[in-house]
Amino acid sequence: MKIGTDIVQINRIEKSLTQFGDKFKQRFLLPKEIDLVKKTASIAGFWAAKEAISKALGCGIGSELSFHDIIIAKDSRGAPIFSLSTEAQKKHKIKESSLSISHDGGFAIAVAVISQ
Repeated sequence: MKIGTDIVQINRIEKSLTQFGDKFKQRFLLPKEIDLVKKTASIAGFWAAKEAISKALGCGIGSELSFHDIIIAKDSRGAPIFSLSTEAQKKHKIKESSLSISHDGGFAIAVAVISQ
């Protein structure tokens, strides 16, 4: 079992949204994910989640795993879940996973636990 965590200042994400608009969101979110996030804090949470997942996989975001290889969704209760693109799943062989995202006090944090 592996764990990854990430924390980001929400105002950092807000500045990027102001400067780059939708292009910033499209850089790391898929269209379905963009539909899910309505507030800047949620966008920051998804950023932190993708970083945490990449850290749990031990590779970070880069040539082995891109932001778009990680797909964040919500389960029937509204809790965050994730999957990987077909190609990334073949590389990383995730058997079980858990994801938690929270934001408060100007920060968004995410924790990912992965069993391979």
